Amino acid sequence: MASVTHFTIATVAEESPDFRRVLWTGKNTQLVVMTIPPDGEIGEEVHEDIDQILTFVSGVGEAKVGGATKKVAQGDLVVVPAGTKHNFLNTGPNPLVLYTVYGPPEHADGAVHHTKEEADEAEESGQDEPPTES
Repeated sequence: MASVTHFTIATVAEESPDFRRVLWTGKNTQLVVMTIPPDGEIGEEVHEDIDQILTFVSGVGEAKVGGATKKVAQGDLVVVPAGTKHNFLNTGPNPLVLYTVYGPPEHADGAVHHTKEEADEAEESGQDEPPTES
């Protein structure tokens, strides 16, 4: 019998100082919390075969998705369909905290990246690859 995986997600996200922390990875989805520092950003990217849903816990920022820009704040949710260019920027004085669901997984199971630079390095070196089915 499967056990229940439970997170008080807003609290977990708020308490994580890391740029990116993978909380859970399943066969079809992945749950990740992120903390973007003031004047920081996720970085412009495209996930060709991965849908992404981001929910903002605290802070203020901008969502740039598919050429459109919208302000985001606590309680907002943004959907990024696979193949869509996107970036999220912190425009406020406090960290922009969010959790995101990728489908299918995008990052290595259990990955923790303390800074954007560390995350970028892990991606470039191939250390941040999602699990594959054998």
